[in-house]
Amino acid sequence: MYHPFSVAETTKAAWVIFKKNFVTIIVYSFISFLLLSVLGLITEYVISAEAFAGTMAISFTMIFVQAYTTLGLYKLIFTVIDSEYYEFEFNQVLPAFKSIVSYLVVVFFIAFIVTTFHFGMEWFDAYPNLQTLLEDIAAIFALYIALRIMFFITFVVDDQSGAFESIRQSFDLTRGYFFKVLTMLIIILVLIALPATLSRYYPVISVAIIFTYPFVNIILAVTYRKLVYSHQDVDDDIAETN
Repeated sequence: MYHPFSVAETTKAAWVIFKKNFVTIIVYSFISFLLLSVLGLITEYVISAEAFAGTMAISFTMIFVQAYTTLGLYKLIFTVIDSEYYEFEFNQVLPAFKSIVSYLVVVFFIAFIVTTFHFGMEWFDAYPNLQTLLEDIAAIFALYIALRIMFFITFVVDDQSGAFESIRQSFDLTRGYFFKVLTMLIIILVLIALPATLSRYYPVISVAIIFTYPFVNIILAVTYRKLVYSHQDVDDDIAETN
């Protein structure tokens, strides 16, 4: 193995990619943020609460646009990584429709499991101690599963994998790297939670999300690539691997 997976090297590589492609990535993030904000305003102020069909149509449109922009960001990240030494075209950063479907299947599948568990917990309302214990166990289990499947989106974009195929691949990729992946997840959560918390007291800080959101996704993408290299026992030069 040329370069075993390193948390420090991975974070540094992500930062270098972010700096080199700062304008491109920030412009994309700003446009995505603006588009979702406009759709949100339309839902809240233009369409009345009684207009169920209109509200649902906008809601599904927002879900699709959010999926499209999220996958587009990952597509952009992988494109700038792989195209460091040559120019790339705009159509290279457009996510495939199959990838969007696979991503949404996983998201709705997770939402179904969480919702089912929530309703299931209502059966234990009469036993609060048992309910608390089960919720604590579920929280630990959920964290473990989140760690193991956190790279499904990178497989969906980079490998055009199917929904459940991407989950299996993410489980395989994280095998043997639990604590290092946990460290990367903690870094990501801190970068997300810190500006979100501070923005409650200083609303202007919420603008920082435009910068932190793409950066944490770059960290995730680079971590994915580094883990792939480690499993394949090949040189982990980010710029030289498709």
